[in-house]
Amino acid sequence: MDRALFLAMSGAKQDMYGMQVAANNLANVNTTGFRADLQQARSMQAYGEGLPTRVFSMTERPGNNFEQGSVKMTGRAMDVAVEGNGWLAVQDASGQEAYTRAGHLKIDEMGMLQNSNGQLILGDADAPIFVPLPINKIEIQKDGTVSILPQGAPPEAMVAINRIKLVNPENNSLYKDVDGLFKATNPNPQGLEADAGVTLLSGALEGSNVNAVGEMVNMIDLQRHFEMQVKLMKTAEDMDKASSSLMRIG
Repeated sequence: MDRALFLAMSGAKQDMYGMQVAANNLANVNTTGFRADLQQARSMQAYGEGLPTRVFSMTERPGNNFEQGSVKMTGRAMDVAVEGNGWLAVQDASGQEAYTRAGHLKIDEMGMLQNSNGQLILGDADAPIFVPLPINKIEIQKDGTVSILPQGAPPEAMVAINRIKLVNPENNSLYKDVDGLFKATNPNPQGLEADAGVTLLSGALEGSNVNAVGEMVNMIDLQRHFEMQVKLMKTAEDMDKASSSLMRIG
């Protein structure tokens, strides 16, 4: 009975974790550039002082869904979507290089180019991009070049000030950190090399790649599995009580 109880208990716990992953995906169904988390469960041998006779369930997050989300045209000059594979390089809260597909950009009051989450966009020399204010116009080219029209300048006086760093590492060399940004599994102090083959679509945003219907079905399936595990724990308890009764009779 204790084996069944242990297996059901660990299974119910991991089902709850799986539901958390699905709920997080559903919560980000409208988040720009979001990559859905994947989850799977497997059995693990329990090792301790005695023989490894117990098995428990473990849910793990093996990676993310890297399929491209739907692209929506916005017409806003500072909205960019990565075409195909590739990432925008940003600076995380600790000052390290990280990567995102969220291209809803803005300029703060200090003239720093950042995304909607407040993360600074990196450019040449792996440094944050500074936009000299005030300006009348800003354009972001297909190759990531940022051009501005200074306030008071003639329309033909567009000036290129920097270029957004675009990278294209292998998907299996990245992991999603707790801040939602992707980072290199084996980080380099200088970050990843820029890839000239990555291009941007200006005036557009890439949506989340979460399949809302699929996540709902998965959540319902996990909920039913959780209920089955609870019933199995109750069955193990009833069997234990029955065994105790038989011992008292004897």
